[in-house]
Amino acid sequence: QVQLEESGGGSVQAGGSLRLSCAASRIIANRCMGWFRQAPGKEREGVATIDSDGDTTYADSLKGRFTISRDNAKNMLYLQMNSLKPEDTAMYYCVAAFAWQYCSGSTHFGYWGQGTQVTVSS
Repeated sequence: QVQLEESGGGSVQAGGSLRLSCAASRIIANRCMGWFRQAPGKEREGVATIDSDGDTTYADSLKGRFTISRDNAKNMLYLQMNSLKPEDTAMYYCVAAFAWQYCSGSTHFGYWGQGTQVTVSS
């Protein structure tokens, strides 16, 4: 079992930046990690993933503005968000795959955090 706890959300004006953090209760070095988000009235969508070797993927609409990173030694996951837009307003969730599961198009994320709210005003 892996417990995930997000932090760093908040309210920011358009064009601003936020850095989300996710603390994991167990080793994350050997698994795919990622971020999802869900806006009110919308479906949940994948934001970014990062594999154990550092390979990253991003939602097409977010490339160039968001950066996912990990610190395996600290069991931490991060999401740097720049040039934020009102449409980025959502609950952001940290997710982890099962041990030894690497990132792919069919990765199942069995562990989810409670989420941290990001609100971007125009």
